[in-house]
Amino acid sequence: MTMRITFDLSEDDLKHFRKIMKAAAAAAQESDARKITDAAGKLLEDVKDKDVPEFITDRLAKLSGMIEMVHDSGWALPEAERKRVLSALAYFSDPQDLIPDHIPGLGFLDDAIMVELVVRELKHEIEAYEDFCKFRSVEAKRQGVGGDDLNRASWLVERRKQLHARMKRRRSTRGGVRRGSRSGSRGPFSLF
Repeated sequence: MTMRITFDLSEDDLKHFRKIMKAAAAAAQESDARKITDAAGKLLEDVKDKDVPEFITDRLAKLSGMIEMVHDSGWALPEAERKRVLSALAYFSDPQDLIPDHIPGLGFLDDAIMVELVVRELKHEIEAYEDFCKFRSVEAKRQGVGGDDLNRASWLVERRKQLHARMKRRRSTRGGVRRGSRSGSRGPFSLF
């Protein structure tokens, strides 16, 4: 049996988490990417060795994608986005976070909450990276090449093609001949 428990974070609660994240982001400025991602990776390793609730491990698992995103040379994360992701990961590299991790059952609760907030904040970056990873996997198999041969530029070319095709489909459905129209004209107004 599963049970769903939800709670709301007030604006004051969110201010508290923002304050903590700003401090972590400031600390990230003074640290290199490898150190931050290694420390966040260590948190993931620590969770494996502990008996923590599944809802916490599910959320913390999302960190691995963010760590991969930073170091994936094929993705080549632009510097501004890279800083945002590293700032987010910096929180998880501090063992002295809001609730100390060594407290049984609750030690990783603050980390799980912060993951939820970070995932919402980095939603577009995470979705784009996941889309790129799927593209790279499919295209590598289709082309018979290694995944390293496909990069962000090749993904963008393919995405552009897909978007153009979608625009054409939409244009043809919206701008096509309306049923029941006597004159065979397009919609109520058309420049073309």
